Amino acid sequence: MTRPADTIVTRAKVATIDAAMPFCEAVAISGGRIVAVGSAAEVAAFAGPDTEIIDAGGRTVLPGFIESHCHADVYGARVHRWADFSWPRVGSKDDVLAKIAAATPDLPPDAWFVGFRYDDNKLGGFPTIDELDRVGNGRPVFIYRTDHHNGVVNNAALVRSGLAEAVEDPPFGRIDRDPATGRPTGLLRENAAYVVVDEISKDYTVGDFTKGLKQVFAEFLSYGITSIHNSLTQSNGIRAYQDMRAAGELPLRVGIMVSGKENGLVESYIRAGIRSGLGDEWVRIIGVEWCPDCSTTGRTAAYYEPYVGAKVLGEPEHNTGMLLYSSEDFAKRVMDATAAGLAVFADGIGDRGIDYVLDAFEAALHAYPNSDSRMRVEHTCYATPAIRERMRRLNVIPSSAAAFLYDLGDGYIRVRGEAAMQDMWPHRSWKELGVVAPAHSDAPICHPNPLRGIYALVARKTDTGQSLGAAEAISVWDAVKAYTLDGAYAGREEALKGSIEVGKLGDLVILDEDIFGVDVERIPHIKVSRTIVGGKTAYRA
Repeated sequence: MTRPADTIVTRAKVATIDAAMPFCEAVAISGGRIVAVGSAAEVAAFAGPDTEIIDAGGRTVLPGFIESHCHADVYGARVHRWADFSWPRVGSKDDVLAKIAAATPDLPPDAWFVGFRYDDNKLGGFPTIDELDRVGNGRPVFIYRTDHHNGVVNNAALVRSGLAEAVEDPPFGRIDRDPATGRPTGLLRENAAYVVVDEISKDYTVGDFTKGLKQVFAEFLSYGITSIHNSLTQSNGIRAYQDMRAAGELPLRVGIMVSGKENGLVESYIRAGIRSGLGDEWVRIIGVEWCPDCSTTGRTAAYYEPYVGAKVLGEPEHNTGMLLYSSEDFAKRVMDATAAGLAVFADGIGDRGIDYVLDAFEAALHAYPNSDSRMRVEHTCYATPAIRERMRRLNVIPSSAAAFLYDLGDGYIRVRGEAAMQDMWPHRSWKELGVVAPAHSDAPICHPNPLRGIYALVARKTDTGQSLGAAEAISVWDAVKAYTLDGAYAGREEALKGSIEVGKLGDLVILDEDIFGVDVERIPHIKVSRTIVGGKTAYRA
């Protein structure tokens, strides 16, 4: 030992997520890295006069959680500007309308009222365009559905965004209309909703992102998250992360998934010769991402079989969802990025959407063979046996939206039927196939707490207690691994983080209860006692 440890966590039940030594009593960290794991007596030898000794009192210690797909940058940009309509913060559509009616009279005449995280399944449907007109007091109103794929507007918002006179739908989008009158219902799907979001966000600055990110990261740390993969990271987000890193204000680690939705951004990385892996242990480019598939509970994700259940007014007959790129365009994007040395990630939710992504991946891997490409299908919800075998053969990572099961699972049953649930987020099957399947929340689409996702993978229950494909349940150990070591693997950082081993980063979470010993129903309610990043306490309850 060359120097005493900076921090020792002792008298703990340390779940290392390392098969060579699954559990131990203590961990020592020096210079931000783990220097010892073992018994309390063994690790005590690494103490010095200035070592911080954290007595865990028998509590369970895990590797810091890796949130392997979230939208922290846009969450940060919106958290101070947009009203949060998540359930149970609001209890019904009427609550939302009342809040809009109370807020809009005080806004400047040309100011937008914007809300997000609205779940029509939990809140009693969407507001109509007429209802939003009544409560908007002349201001443009936009409510973003929790999936970030659909939204509802009033007439003032249609005018402001240039959609009021649209006769045809925007490419890869839809303006829902009353079939009897042809009049817009207020519901905008996919690229039609993005037209409005772009109008609202056009003046946002790097400072807007940075300000909100501090709040978002404080929330993430309180749930034991020490690393994130930022999905579809915008240029303002990339700048904000670098600014925070330079100022010493970045409290957790960021893997950047460069946004293919921002015009020209991925292409600029290709031109500059930037490859996956550029960066350091705090900010790293892990890949580039496109979002060709959509939302299941929003009834836009691409499936081979049509949606079931009650249709929204204006929804097409025999609705099998939509895709957001032409096959040729998407395949070229994937090919160009692969040729440039950038790992490619793309959202695939329905079986048709996943196959669409895999078609482009398979063509790129044929042109540029790579048995360890770490290509990822983001969310990988409806993974049928044929899709599972195809992904195993291609060695493509199913980046699994486990939090959808918990937060959105009731809606999945409603729109796809109970029989389909056996192939939704099939983690037991992934394990049996030997496929690494990291899990994520997609925050702010779903709640960021990993313990809710871990519970969902173990209990296979939604937040209301509905059972969902119980045969695909996995053990607590495997569910924790999906939020730690598997997440590290998906960012090509498994040698750096994701388990508690000598040489890895000193990122830990201490839980108030033993996740391996409590009744399974307690898991989503376990609190984080302390979050440690690089050996230093970043959050303490």
